Amino acid sequence: MKLLTIALILSLSLSAQGANDIDAKLKAAMAAESRPQAHIDRDPNRKPLATLNFFGLKDNMRVLELIPGGGWYTRLLAPVLAENGKLYLMIGTNYVKQNIIGTPDFEKVELLESNENVNRSDWYRYITQNAEPDDFDAGVNELDMVLTFRNLHNFSKEVRQMMNSQIFKALKHGGHYGVVDHTRRHMEKENNENGRRIDPVLVIKEMADIGFEFVDYSDLHFHADDELEYEVGRRSVSGNTDRFTMLFRKP
Repeated sequence: MKLLTIALILSLSLSAQGANDIDAKLKAAMAAESRPQAHIDRDPNRKPLATLNFFGLKDNMRVLELIPGGGWYTRLLAPVLAENGKLYLMIGTNYVKQNIIGTPDFEKVELLESNENVNRSDWYRYITQNAEPDDFDAGVNELDMVLTFRNLHNFSKEVRQMMNSQIFKALKHGGHYGVVDHTRRHMEKENNENGRRIDPVLVIKEMADIGFEFVDYSDLHFHADDELEYEVGRRSVSGNTDRFTMLFRKP
């Protein structure tokens, strides 16, 4: 009995130490001199430490960041994964390719930009032209985690289905898919104000239809004073939108 107790204590201690190591690496990445002040200014709103801990990030994971945009999360994920893990970026990678990749702490990041079916630098034109891209293969498999931040709302149902199906395929069994996005009222039809929002219940349904299991949600980015009525870029709303934070799992 005593041996079992000692083993349990040691196990819990090692687990806590691992979590602390991750926190230390994340905090170091957040404090890096190369990080733009504009990114730092958003830390209180985006809560990266709590968000990435909720998703269960570990420094030895193979992680894909989907649609990195301006690289806000890329600058945090890459240093954390540099030593023991691997960071991949896919779709909408032009900015990070030109401004981040190859600089110190970002040499090992791998871009998955093209294959025989689609040039991923062209994906954003599908948003504005309502075109449907050809099916594609992500080009990686056995990923531990895929993350995307405020992006699913950009795509039609058909494109999300295709994209998320490929994410399902790329993840290992037991792998996780973490999603953050701006909240739209449940079952509200698209209008001039809600185009950059998405119904979280719809997201859960679409993920379940593909085969994902819903694991958990967090209210980290819940804003009760967002009336879910106005465009997220409005001055009165920007930076104060209600966002859902959800985690899915490939069985």
